[in-house]
Amino acid sequence: MKPLNIFLAVLALALFSAYVLSAQMTPERRALLKADPAIPIPKIKVSDNGELLITASASSSPTDFDFLVGKWTMYHRRLNKRLENCKDWTEFESRDDDHNILHGLGNVDSYYTNELPGMEGKDFEGYTLRLFNPKTKLWSLYWVPSTTGVLDPPVVGSFENKIGHFFGTDTFNGKKIVFIFRWDVRNPNEPVWGQAFTADSGRTWEWNWFNVLEPIK
Repeated sequence: MKPLNIFLAVLALALFSAYVLSAQMTPERRALLKADPAIPIPKIKVSDNGELLITASASSSPTDFDFLVGKWTMYHRRLNKRLENCKDWTEFESRDDDHNILHGLGNVDSYYTNELPGMEGKDFEGYTLRLFNPKTKLWSLYWVPSTTGVLDPPVVGSFENKIGHFFGTDTFNGKKIVFIFRWDVRNPNEPVWGQAFTADSGRTWEWNWFNVLEPIK
């Protein structure tokens, strides 16, 4: 192939790739990748020994995660630095495969990407285990990444009016934090997940990660 033809072929491929990437993260999708100010974060309640007090909603059900069953493309927007007043975000994609277990008392999914910020070009896999407790009516969500192979402590909570809030505690850069997962499934064909941290017991929250899911047909 002549040099000019090679150059034109490379240019065409670059332009096509740029077009595909821009088409994937559409303005409509990007508009969903932020916190909805109309949805309040529940107030944090703590016991005398410092443990989170979490009560299930009256409508909490073992079918709450049935919307997630199937195969999805996930479009992400992740804050580059957390709890540092950062304003820069990175966008990337992953895919997800979800199904129910334990006759409906559990739900699991596998998450795959080679675009994870800081690991671009390397395969990353995450696994989520969700378990419903029929006595407390609370969901416990466990996460394990392929980078550690260690199951993280659960985030715990429930759904109410198609919105799920799940709380956990951790230490981040030496700070004790409470973090929250939010599932917004008011549109079950386009569910939105978000994560936020607070280092001041819920007086202020910083949202640091969002994704919106699109079914793979």
